[in-house]
Amino acid sequence: QVQLVESGGGLVQAGDSLRLSCAASGRTFSSSAMAWWRQAPGKKRAFVAAISGSGFTLYEDSVKGRFTISKDNAKNTGYLQMNVLKPEDTAVYYCAARGVSDINLFEQMYEYWGQGTQVTVSS
Repeated sequence: QVQLVESGGGLVQAGDSLRLSCAASGRTFSSSAMAWWRQAPGKKRAFVAAISGSGFTLYEDSVKGRFTISKDNAKNTGYLQMNVLKPEDTAVYYCAARGVSDINLFEQMYEYWGQGTQVTVSS
């Protein structure tokens, strides 16, 4: 059974940093694309960042320069380093993975999802 488990969320102040982790089990994702999505209250889930199996990265415009996505293949874990957090970053953050290397911007193309972790940024 494949599982993705996020951790690292919390309540922080504007300008602070957080690192989210996404620990995978049940299969290896070393050559797979992983992504982070977020869902703010009252809004649809939205793309944040993705990393391909080869290490290519893609970011949503509002997080470019502040967020960094990475993977540790030895640990089968993905990360989202979030710096200079803003109140508008407040959301439930989900990690997702797919069985192929290529990034995709459609959430339905990701087969595996975590349960989400809450990030709240106060002003």
